[in-house]
Amino acid sequence: MSVIPDLSAAVGHTPLLRLRSASALTGCEVFGKAEFLNPGGSIKDRTALGLVLDAERRGLLRPGGTIVEGTAGNTGIGLALIGASRGYRSVIFMPDTQSREKIDALRVAGAEVRLVPAVPFKDPRHYVHIARAYCESLNDAAPGRAWFGNQFDNTANRDWHEATTGVEIWEQTDGKIDGFVCSAGTGGTLAGVGRALKSRNPGVKIALSDPTGSALANYVNCGELVAEGSSISEGIGSSRVTANFQDASIDLAWSIPDQESVPLLHQLLNEEGWCVGGSSGVNIAGAIRLARALGPGHTVVTVLSDAGTRYQAKLFNPAFLREKGIPVPAWLDKSFSS
Repeated sequence: MSVIPDLSAAVGHTPLLRLRSASALTGCEVFGKAEFLNPGGSIKDRTALGLVLDAERRGLLRPGGTIVEGTAGNTGIGLALIGASRGYRSVIFMPDTQSREKIDALRVAGAEVRLVPAVPFKDPRHYVHIARAYCESLNDAAPGRAWFGNQFDNTANRDWHEATTGVEIWEQTDGKIDGFVCSAGTGGTLAGVGRALKSRNPGVKIALSDPTGSALANYVNCGELVAEGSSISEGIGSSRVTANFQDASIDLAWSIPDQESVPLLHQLLNEEGWCVGGSSGVNIAGAIRLARALGPGHTVVTVLSDAGTRYQAKLFNPAFLREKGIPVPAWLDKSFSS
């Protein structure tokens, strides 16, 4: 009898998908790790599980306690579901600019959602600072009552991706991997997978695929946190170096405009049937760039972070896309006009 005992056991062990168009375009084998198949619908289920297990081990999260986190959405969904399965309540603070689909998913998952204005990290009203302060207020009233996940600067995030995601990719490719690329929000996935792969083969190239409007690509390439432009992508990019991203071994970095990444999402859905979100488009664009940099015959892996249904009103809305200057494929235009 093959049985999964609980939600936590269903997190991870996602398949590698061969991306046909990207592979044909570059002459490489380009694969995407299907993280949208996690129970909460995103790679952040892994992050959430790693953070919770570490907090339980260290005695920071106690039976019946409250999980508090500041998130763009997906980590909150993972924490809410894993928390519910382990007897915890969740309170999630997130910017009010995030997609309605993610806000609704959080509420369906049982989290108490508190929306706050989208402001820079240096502003004390930033969702991370408000979440931390709220957790501290709960613990002031009743010590040990709450735990702040702190996904950006809690390096249990990076460590868990090193121990799980990176190991899975190595095993799934039989160690025949030449490059890994993905975007960074907390930086946990990129840094953790990079560590796992380079510890097994220092020659594996690790690359950052950064949306315009983020300062991380310029930081890797030039050593300065300078950002230009903007992006409709959610949950990736940063104006600061997090503890998870710090000291990550990154060989290459690119800034990816929406006009390059979003059409790749549309093509993937129309030609290969996979419906993924905006960060996955940035990741696929980075995988194509990395494959071209390495040359034909190499193997490149990236991450398909979550499902496109969480961003339907943006990514698959012709009117919104036109407003942002992003090409609208004929098939999508026809679907909305019929």
